[in-house]
Amino acid sequence: MAEPLLQKIAPRTAIASAVRLKMHGEIKLKNWIPFTAEQVVCCDRGFIWSATAWMNRLPIVGSDRIIDGVGAMQWKLLGLFPVMTGTGADITRSAAGRFHIELMLLPSAFCRGDVTWSSPEPSHLQASFMAQGEQAKLDLSIDQAGRLKTAKLPRWGNPEGAEHHYVDFGAIVEEEGAFCGYTIPTRLRVGWHFGTERFESEGEFFRATIDDAIYR
Repeated sequence: MAEPLLQKIAPRTAIASAVRLKMHGEIKLKNWIPFTAEQVVCCDRGFIWSATAWMNRLPIVGSDRIIDGVGAMQWKLLGLFPVMTGTGADITRSAAGRFHIELMLLPSAFCRGDVTWSSPEPSHLQASFMAQGEQAKLDLSIDQAGRLKTAKLPRWGNPEGAEHHYVDFGAIVEEEGAFCGYTIPTRLRVGWHFGTERFESEGEFFRATIDDAIYR
């Protein structure tokens, strides 16, 4: 059932356990502001996303991460003055959900034997697996040519600013590209309340273009 994802890996390509990504885009913090970032995703350890965003021409520097089941975020204006920090169980659970969906940038992660697949209809695949201490239920939609169109899952978060709860979270894949024998999404729109009108009006907060990917 995972054949469309396996097609994302060219023949004789080494099965990677990690990827280093370079990207740019926009992130919504009241208004849309530009960012550049690098990210490492490792199927066994987690991810680190390090970025610089510009608000009113001033840099906000920081990172989001989950490593070995511990999530954290830290952002500073000019790299000095704290803007946003977070640790604890809610941050970790939310970061685990982000890690689950971002494994689509590391297709080799789905070659592992602990991924259970189902296909409720020809245009959808569902992957169930455990990673970073949380159970993932990832829904992928594909077109007739096998191109990935969307990815979504229930992710722990509080996009309304209230108590944390599971909210549909997902990405629209607008373009794909090939790096080191792997075909991955290269232009994405990401946010909360995925699949509803609220995604367009308030849920979307991240737009990214992948500029480079190195697999190891």
